[in-house]
Amino acid sequence: MKNSFLALKHDVINCCQCPRLVAWREEIARTKTKRFSDQIYWGRPVAGFGDSNARLLIIGLAPAGHGSNRTGRMFTGDRSGDWLYRALHKAGFANQPTSAHSRDGLKLTDCYITACVRCAPPQNKPTPKEFRNCRNFLINDIQLLKNVEIVIGLGKLAFDHGVKALAEVYNLKLKNKPKFSHATVVKLSSKITLIGSYHPSQQNTFTRKLTEPMFDKIFQKTKTIIK
Repeated sequence: MKNSFLALKHDVINCCQCPRLVAWREEIARTKTKRFSDQIYWGRPVAGFGDSNARLLIIGLAPAGHGSNRTGRMFTGDRSGDWLYRALHKAGFANQPTSAHSRDGLKLTDCYITACVRCAPPQNKPTPKEFRNCRNFLINDIQLLKNVEIVIGLGKLAFDHGVKALAEVYNLKLKNKPKFSHATVVKLSSKITLIGSYHPSQQNTFTRKLTEPMFDKIFQKTKTIIK
């Protein structure tokens, strides 16, 4: 276990454990996309971001190829991030509703954002081995966040991997594996509550599987539980 977020960030951004992900993230950074052709891409693993004293921990799946893989910050520079930071701003966890680049002045209060996998995966689908290789980074984030009370898993994979990591960190003996659904609330222990949410991906928001009011209610519920 790393004893500081700075040491953990160093290990994350220098990780090369997964050859497929290394090749993919670097290819995207080299070839880019037309609308960002004038920008220098980050093209490396992405570390967690936010308030080290946070009571709210948000777990996503992995960086987007032209989002976090471009900007170097969780949920920054893509439409998923637009949805997430708008909701966090409404709920009082972010000082602004937008997240365009890593130097845009965004600050989180009482909230920390991390992911199961730290490199952009092809087709947004990490392999089981890639999940395992990144597992210790997620566990280390949770270990360093001493005040967490609420964990939100964005999507089923983040929810399920979050359960496993939380069970390991807090030595939880879960009789039944929590089942993912949108707005499900699971009391994992006297300290930790887990909430499931659909991921704010275009696949969900364009089809209205996830609407803005539905997403806002997740964070309203969070505020109620924390209070």
